[in-house]
Amino acid sequence: MAAKKKLSAGVFILAGIALGIFVKLFVLDILIVSGTSMESTLEDGNLLAVNKLAYGFVKPFGGELLCGWAAPKQGDVIIYLYENKIVVKRCAAVAGDDLAFFSDGQYSLTIRGPDLPESVSIPLTEHQYQRIKYSPSVPEGMVLAVGDNYQNSIDSRDYGFVPVKNVLGKGLCQ
Repeated sequence: MAAKKKLSAGVFILAGIALGIFVKLFVLDILIVSGTSMESTLEDGNLLAVNKLAYGFVKPFGGELLCGWAAPKQGDVIIYLYENKIVVKRCAAVAGDDLAFFSDGQYSLTIRGPDLPESVSIPLTEHQYQRIKYSPSVPEGMVLAVGDNYQNSIDSRDYGFVPVKNVLGKGLCQ
């Protein structure tokens, strides 16, 4: 009888471990924010819960979705891989949103889209302006991801649009 209790306890422990691994890989993850690019929404060292099922089923140990069922919306805090690092940024524009660039002494990007009640203006450095000034809109299957702390953020303004298939989850911080 004692051996049977040890066996059933072991099965429950293994089942619990397997369930925990499944949840972490596919459903919910907790990240520690590193850096200042999302201040004042997220501070360095904050914990961030990530809904990995928000946009699709994430490929385990990979940087893309196996299958997707939704796309990020403007304002979503999104998580994706860039140069093999997990990145947390805000989705500033989605496919089809119009982008207008201005360079009269100060460089800026204005976003206009059907789901935006009013246009959004984002400052640019000269390098960022030169990098993306020829993009009249966000391409299909892409998003423009920008840190809330514009001055201290390396984001889509520097490295280009982020493929929706590479967005691994939605931050649960609002």
